[in-house]
Amino acid sequence: MVQKFLLFLLICSAVITMSFTLQKRKKVVFFGDSITQMGADAGGYIRQMETMIAKEGLSNQFELVGAGISGNKVTDLYLRLERDVLSKQPDIVVIYVGINDVWHKRLAGTGTDYVKYTEFYDAIVKKLQAAGAKVVVCTPSVIGERKDNSNEQDGELNMYSNWLRQYAKEKQIPCTDLRTEFQNYLIANNPNNAEKGLLTTDRVHLNAAGNEFVAKAIWNTLKTIQ
Repeated sequence: MVQKFLLFLLICSAVITMSFTLQKRKKVVFFGDSITQMGADAGGYIRQMETMIAKEGLSNQFELVGAGISGNKVTDLYLRLERDVLSKQPDIVVIYVGINDVWHKRLAGTGTDYVKYTEFYDAIVKKLQAAGAKVVVCTPSVIGERKDNSNEQDGELNMYSNWLRQYAKEKQIPCTDLRTEFQNYLIANNPNNAEKGLLTTDRVHLNAAGNEFVAKAIWNTLKTIQ
């Protein structure tokens, strides 16, 4: 009788443990600038990703949280890392920053020089990993949609993106290479070499097609993380 009771308790314990395990979703925080802030709005890339996840029957496995603020550069992300990301106890953090670091050099006479960008980016990743979060890095997409590298700041975007690709490879961190994805798309779909209107509204911020494009690209990376 005692053995049956102990067996019953063991089974109940296993069922309870399994139910908690099944209910726990991976919390994914998207850390970035205005593109990510808008990505958390209706129709944004984070919300579109939720729809994609639901269609694959995986809604019970992921919780998506936006942590983007307009105008942010890598230094801003570092300063609000504790408050806006680590306090949420994320399982995965997707970092999508770099556009303003380059764009604001021309737009506002500010920005972030290359060496400073790499140092602060590395510091963010180390803090996230020390807290037990997995990291996904994204290369900065576009500042202008011309397909032939004739946008004014293509050179700098390529330089920052090249560093991120190499950094991700060395640190064995998943990388969503938005820079390459966007460039390949524009080569194939921008016959008139237009500055905007294909994936962006204003050369930088995403339109509906751009949000869907980014959602697919990042989701393809997220689904590979164990």
